[in-house]
Amino acid sequence: MMLAHEVNMRRLRLKADGRIVELRDGQEFPLAPAIPEAPVAVAASGDATPLPAVRDLRRRAQLTQLEFAARLGVPVETIRNWEQGKRVPRGPARALLAVIAHSPETVFAALATEPAPA
Repeated sequence: MMLAHEVNMRRLRLKADGRIVELRDGQEFPLAPAIPEAPVAVAASGDATPLPAVRDLRRRAQLTQLEFAARLGVPVETIRNWEQGKRVPRGPARALLAVIAHSPETVFAALATEPAPA
């Protein structure tokens, strides 16, 4: 027997550009709009794609650069380079940052190496 709340499970998809969309009736509905104040990276193709502002995400999570790097599993130099604009997050890192912008607690819990205390 299925309960009413079990029927209403949402189907979400993480798009390559970092957007999160809900799938309903064969259509996509955006859940996490692009961050308007975010820096813009211009790809070789000339496409401009909004990126999450790494420093803002880290500060909203109330983490130091070292703590943020440890949670993401990257060297602290990577965080510093992203924040200073020396490098731009790409690929999986870009997608992960977009999800952190939407739901940081969920991401950090999923990335935790030790189980979170109950």
